[in-house]
Amino acid sequence: MSIDAQTQAALKVLLDKQQIHDVMMRYCRAVDRVDEELLRSVYHPDAIDNHGLFNGAAADFVPWCINQLRQAYTATQHFIGNELIEIDGDQAWCEFYFVAYHRYERKGEPRHMSAGGRYVDRWERRSGEWRIAERTVVVDWQRVDRVHEPDASMLTLGLRSRQDLSYRRQLA
Repeated sequence: MSIDAQTQAALKVLLDKQQIHDVMMRYCRAVDRVDEELLRSVYHPDAIDNHGLFNGAAADFVPWCINQLRQAYTATQHFIGNELIEIDGDQAWCEFYFVAYHRYERKGEPRHMSAGGRYVDRWERRSGEWRIAERTVVVDWQRVDRVHEPDASMLTLGLRSRQDLSYRRQLA
């Protein structure tokens, strides 16, 4: 049974969108697990990133970001919500809504900074692989809250490294 050209073209677009989505999920894991190698893998070598506090080459953003994550925060968590991916040949125009949580300490007190916004991106497929070519982070809202610590002694806690459970391929 053969697939008609229209269906084949639609399937190609769906596969492209899924590949871009998967790279975005790797981006979130890379940031939250403080994984420099994985973070580098989501950008093309000549990509640009405008994160507000940083605006320049993604090759420079990656070590800057990893340093910020290690120095300023004790935990982060990024969630992707609405996503609009418009494929145009080997380019894609994308808007990913996010909610991000950043935990840090101020004067010995734990705090959470929450932010909601959008990654407004241009992606390119090169050598069959989709990666970010240009990114601008748009912040739509932000807030800071004091933290009241629950008892976490019975929980499996996340780690900000490749030792985190998510990197395992087999559970005990």
